[in-house]
Amino acid sequence: MNAPFNGHHVIEGAEAEATLAKLASELRGGGVVPYLGPGLTEPSATSAPMTPEALAAFFATKVALPKRAKGNAWASAQHIESMKHRSTVSALMSEAFSEVIAPTAFHKYLASLKLPMIVDAWYDGTLRAAFADRSDWGEAQGITRAGVTEDRWFRFYDASGAETTKDKVESWATLIYKPHGSVDPAKNYIISDADYVEVLTEIDIQTPIPDAVKNRRAERDFLFIGCRFHDQLLRTYARQVMKRSGSAHYAIVDPENMTKNELKFLTIQGIAPLAAPLPRALEILMG
Repeated sequence: MNAPFNGHHVIEGAEAEATLAKLASELRGGGVVPYLGPGLTEPSATSAPMTPEALAAFFATKVALPKRAKGNAWASAQHIESMKHRSTVSALMSEAFSEVIAPTAFHKYLASLKLPMIVDAWYDGTLRAAFADRSDWGEAQGITRAGVTEDRWFRFYDASGAETTKDKVESWATLIYKPHGSVDPAKNYIISDADYVEVLTEIDIQTPIPDAVKNRRAERDFLFIGCRFHDQLLRTYARQVMKRSGSAHYAIVDPENMTKNELKFLTIQGIAPLAAPLPRALEILMG
């Protein structure tokens, strides 16, 4: 039933499972866009930092950070970029995500479907690895504007990892959108405060979002899996990526670990919170 939680309504129990079963059918039909967060991969399965806080902690093991930057991945990266060099930030990011993370059963399941689009909102290359046996797909990745002299906000890569043009996107059965960039195949990272200032000055008018993403999200609903929205930047990205899409969106959540701002964000954006343990939710989605 719908249960109140801090003044917000969360779908739980049998109703949550019934909703997930309905979403499983819509997912298989291509009507739902999975929006994947790093929480999809169990931290115990990898040494790579799978939360912004863990990434900030990794930076702190490499560089002495001021108090204002500790615990904040974006501020930590900005400090390193300012005190050392952008290349140092990129090298540390590549080190942090150097481990090849084995795809989960759900990653592999998504790869078995001919989904029009999947959004992957973290820096690891796990989803790309899950698609290794397919050739009819490609990625759009956000890129840093640091040192970029041309007016570009993103790059496209085909299944082999080669950079390609937007003209090739229409031939892809599946488009993977990595808005923050990725370690694979070309080590693109939007990570520092300066990176995000560049993007956020334009994102309201959608310039940093590829047309292919805008086209494939149209009239489709989003399902947020393994995502947290406790950071304003994460909320902003989710809001802008799902803009002008369908009208019924969902997020798999653990209400006991959510902040008031997260619940408020879901309510304002019309994202229905589904309270279900993630392993059980994924089991239902894979049907």
